[in-house]
Amino acid sequence: MTDSDLRPGPTGAAHRRGLFTKGDRVQLTDPKGRKHTVVLEPGQQFHTHRGAVEHDALLGQPEGIVVTSTGGTDYLALRPLLVDFVLSMPRGATVVYPKDAGQIVTYADIFPGARVLEAGVGSGALSCSLLRTIGDAGRLISYERREDFAAIAARNIETFFGGPHPAHTIIVGDLAETTEREVDRVVLDMLAPWDVVDAVSAALVPGGVVCAYVATTTQLSRVVETLRGHGTFAEPAAWETMMRDWHVEGLAVRPGHRMVGHTGFLVTARRLADGVTPPVRRRRPAKGALGDPAATDPAATDPAEAGAPLAEPAATALGGAAPEAVDAVPEATRESVTPPAS
Repeated sequence: MTDSDLRPGPTGAAHRRGLFTKGDRVQLTDPKGRKHTVVLEPGQQFHTHRGAVEHDALLGQPEGIVVTSTGGTDYLALRPLLVDFVLSMPRGATVVYPKDAGQIVTYADIFPGARVLEAGVGSGALSCSLLRTIGDAGRLISYERREDFAAIAARNIETFFGGPHPAHTIIVGDLAETTEREVDRVVLDMLAPWDVVDAVSAALVPGGVVCAYVATTTQLSRVVETLRGHGTFAEPAAWETMMRDWHVEGLAVRPGHRMVGHTGFLVTARRLADGVTPPVRRRRPAKGALGDPAATDPAATDPAEAGAPLAEPAATALGGAAPEAVDAVPEATRESVTPPAS
């Protein structure tokens, strides 16, 4: 026997492989693609309008078998994936959809053994993805302001992993009051993530990543500008993803009639080292983007509205150029705007 034989497996792994046993969750899919999840118990039955399926017909069997109900309907039996569990689990708050959870895990660079702060545990869907990624050697501290949401999330997480996860701690409270330090990543799924930017900055290690998940464009704008103006983060990145199924049957290949469109926006930014000034942005914002009065006051932009005489045009209809226009052009390109010799 080796050390690896004595070492316990990762939390939840025993529920993800092997033969079906008592207490396992099994997903039964009918010929029309409808899915039903059952928890196996000896001597029990799963009833539908198409007949009953004996649990004993599943116990001790491998995944991927087909069982037939008493009404003659075949069901494919598999363990539910995390995506299946998330979309069917009890909810307190709206869950982070799998397409966004996958983006968060990837673009926030969540890694095995990472120390992660999470604000807004909701129903625990994102926490399951984070815990599977950081593993037993990592650490996830989840802050949730509502005690009822925290209780629902804890039950869902324990159901998915088959018990409490050793790397997880749920705290009923506000992330703004955290004393955590030296964390690698921060994930924010909350109404006003800009309120906790100071706490996030204090908690993150240099080079750490903050990732915010917000629903509206006004939230998106405010969190990006707050991170940008804080002075301890590199330039934020913002995006959204959309997912559309495709119907593929022989030569009939077309996009699905339904899609998972907008669910939320994601924003990420890297923590700078202490005392470092963020690099100056090269891109200039559009007029009015930051509330520039000149962009909304006609008198500030239109000389005619301000009562000032109109300036001479920079160039005539015949191709001539005003001297000041020529002087403003770099020498290397003046040749293309210099008036032709008469």
